[in-house]
Amino acid sequence: MHRPDGHHPRSPDPAVLCALLARHGWRRRGGAPGRYSRWTPPDAPGTSLLLPESRAFPDSADLLAEALTALERSAAPSARDILVALRTPGDEIRWRRDIPEPTAPATAWTAQERLRTGARAMLLAGALAARGRAGYHGARRRRQAEAALDPVLVGPAPGGRLLTVHLPLGQGGPYAPDHAGDGRATATALLRALQAARDATDYQRATGRTDAFDAAVEAGVCQELTESLVTLVSGSEGVRIEVEWAPAAGPPEGFAARPEPVDFSPGDLPALRDAGARYIRNEPAEAVQLTGAVVRMRREAPSGGGVVRLRVLAGADVTQVRAALDEDDYRIAGHAHLLGLPVRIGGRLESRGGFRRLADAGGVMPVHVDEAERDRLLKSLHENLDVFGEACDGDRPR
Repeated sequence: MHRPDGHHPRSPDPAVLCALLARHGWRRRGGAPGRYSRWTPPDAPGTSLLLPESRAFPDSADLLAEALTALERSAAPSARDILVALRTPGDEIRWRRDIPEPTAPATAWTAQERLRTGARAMLLAGALAARGRAGYHGARRRRQAEAALDPVLVGPAPGGRLLTVHLPLGQGGPYAPDHAGDGRATATALLRALQAARDATDYQRATGRTDAFDAAVEAGVCQELTESLVTLVSGSEGVRIEVEWAPAAGPPEGFAARPEPVDFSPGDLPALRDAGARYIRNEPAEAVQLTGAVVRMRREAPSGGGVVRLRVLAGADVTQVRAALDEDDYRIAGHAHLLGLPVRIGGRLESRGGFRRLADAGGVMPVHVDEAERDRLLKSLHENLDVFGEACDGDRPR
């Protein structure tokens, strides 16, 4: 996640600016109805902004410029968040973690790191949910989800108690399919999943039954989400997550204009931990036929089977897998590697290890590629000879 650089547009929409001021607790203190409004912050006495109702008035540009300058100079903590939201129109997600005021720098740093780690993990869970439903994603779809978070802007987390991120609208990563990678897709998937997790937790605490968490998978709840909640709630009195839609875009279809905050407390931890463990345990294996480039080989003796690591090119939503092969398949994989050719291989991706292991692997066959791709693979081989273990019949590539 990136940090904002402080720049802002010089002529924002007055309606958007007023909406952001109201969101951050600024109060409207009169003005000429239909023409101007005056705003004061809740946490910086002596500051006020005079804003036009629209850009139609002759002095609107001057008033807006003066308002932005006043925000830049304002001592109000909310002023910076407002400027960031103007610069990067998008949805906001805010975490409020209820902890005592840190009394030592080391304690404050630890709290900040826990807040940032938990928030990042929760955003990743939302990005994963925007791409597919699973009780446990593991390594699957992780590259696409992480790429979708590249444009996200994160604010400071003083004291480890409050953190705000901005998810720009319509900006997906290079792997985002069919608009699923923009910030709004992540925000909506995350909010839906948090609401479902809250309902499932309440149901389990009231009845002792866990089936609500099974049904919640369809709403985006997963092990990655429960783990992020455990990180945020542990060591605190609770955490609150709030979502605010971009004023310029309005709420997405099917969502409230001002969604209710979602709260979790220490009493929820047993249910969340149990759900996360069950998600990993119950996620089924996935039969795949994938194409990959061999990047590492290892076996204990000059003959017999061995273990290979493949960089996945197609056939599975993971970046690398490990597979144990018999002697014939291991030899074929080694020959293909020396020739700079990828291989096709079948097996089952298992949740153990995060879907990074291919069980019952076999049927290894070289795959012919064009000269440019073959040259690239060979270059990668020669650049990484140090990670290439025992290859065919115990010979190392030269």
